[in-house]
Amino acid sequence: MKPYKIKNIAGHLATIFLANPLTPILAFAIILLGYVSLEMMPREEDPQIQVSGGSVMVSIPGATPKEIENVIIKPLERRIREIKGVQHVYGTAMNNAGILNIQYYIGEDRESSNLKLYDKVMQHLDKLPKGTLPPLVKPFDIDIDIPILTVAFYKNSEKKLDNVKLYKTIREIQQDINALDNVSKTTLKGVKKPQFNVFIDLQKLSAYHISLGEVAKAIRSISSNAPEIDTTSATGQLTVFGIKNAIEDIDDLKNLIVAQYLGSPIYLKSLANIEYSYDVQNFQSVLLTYQKKDTQSTKVKFVEAGDQITLTVSKLKGTNAVDIAQSALDELAKNAAVFKEQGVGYIITRNYGDRANEAVNELVHHLVITIFIIAAILIPFLGWRESLVVTIAVPMILALTLFIAYQTGQTINRITLFAFLLSLGLIVDDAIIVIENIHRRMHLPESQGLSFSEIIVQATDEIGPSTNVATIAIMLTMIPMAFVGGMMGQFMTPIPLNVPVALAVSLFVAYVFAPYLAKKLIKFDEPSTEKKDSEHKKGSA
Repeated sequence: MKPYKIKNIAGHLATIFLANPLTPILAFAIILLGYVSLEMMPREEDPQIQVSGGSVMVSIPGATPKEIENVIIKPLERRIREIKGVQHVYGTAMNNAGILNIQYYIGEDRESSNLKLYDKVMQHLDKLPKGTLPPLVKPFDIDIDIPILTVAFYKNSEKKLDNVKLYKTIREIQQDINALDNVSKTTLKGVKKPQFNVFIDLQKLSAYHISLGEVAKAIRSISSNAPEIDTTSATGQLTVFGIKNAIEDIDDLKNLIVAQYLGSPIYLKSLANIEYSYDVQNFQSVLLTYQKKDTQSTKVKFVEAGDQITLTVSKLKGTNAVDIAQSALDELAKNAAVFKEQGVGYIITRNYGDRANEAVNELVHHLVITIFIIAAILIPFLGWRESLVVTIAVPMILALTLFIAYQTGQTINRITLFAFLLSLGLIVDDAIIVIENIHRRMHLPESQGLSFSEIIVQATDEIGPSTNVATIAIMLTMIPMAFVGGMMGQFMTPIPLNVPVALAVSLFVAYVFAPYLAKKLIKFDEPSTEKKDSEHKKGSA
């Protein structure tokens, strides 16, 4: 019998790793790398989508909307249209100012788009009319604007706490959370910020022959913030707001000299009632109602907590939402004693990290179930030993694919794991084909007298060309999905990135580890040495 000549890479790989003592070590290393990648890979509920855009705000004091449109909106719109990648430009003209909102095509690099927009506006500053204030270019930060954690703080009904103290308490915890690793930014919604409120008595103002402009000018002389003037109240007072964090002592404001009357100084305290409180001109508020279990019974009652302040926490792109959310929750737990002492309660109203972790764990659980289902289906057709080979090969394929995804900077999310589930029915084919052909060759008459290793190598080499072509054809059907544009293309990107990789890995595992596992797990009666010599002589004759 002529010695068998290997014709395909499948046979070469099977020959190299079949009796190699490093093969089980390599298999263990792949499983370990997959597990480490699963634990270390950043987790998100959904993949992040590259959305680029920005706003350009230009102000001309005293200009009408028509003038703004002709000298600001239309010229700048023409210039911005010169930027490659711009999809839409929306202009708005109003008294004294104009705003241009720019949207790039989905998928354009955000940093590059922001830089191009800023450069284009700066290049045409000389074309702006005289009297135009410097334009403000404000890019959109979609990557860091979506919060992963929101916390609603409220005043505990058991203790009295004013709005200023509530704000200062939450401001301190916001500063601590913002300093955590990979936290991009934190914001406070619904806050009542501390400031000095000046309630002016209009009758006294008229009696001293002092105009409101003189009062505003006097306040502006000691405050970096120009005061905002509200309309006349029902009590005949006019409130001047906006003196925020500019004056340390309320007495400095009370003893402010506004004007001279009959040779005597007129102090602000003679014209107005001054207090240190919160920004009462802010009429926005959110009422919080939450469920609370009664300690004396098993009933759940609804409690109205009054005004709330919401703290939002956002993360940097490509970082682990689970770890960041947990770090923020740990920081809140550290301040539990402070909250209790000051009468501040809080409720977690959104935890993106918890949802992301649940989604990932659930899909991993389904992956494990699917692997066992595949094994159960294969047992009646191939036998439990052959089925065990395929069952072991599947997690190895997924582990190596996960490691490659981790090394290429991907995050693990619902779409990434959906890609694994989608590929699961495809990646088992190669290992099944190899095992089935080994099983078939074991019972062929021409295999008599051959060692089990020779049968395995020949069976693997035999199916190599057809298996390679079939797998590559399936890979090519997935690649066009990578060129789909728009929001859906960005959202589904993990599928064309991971499915072809999983299929390529399945070929490697089928040619390297399936033959090795077959030799270790499948029973085969090796022919005796005399029988092999006899068969060899018969073949030579």
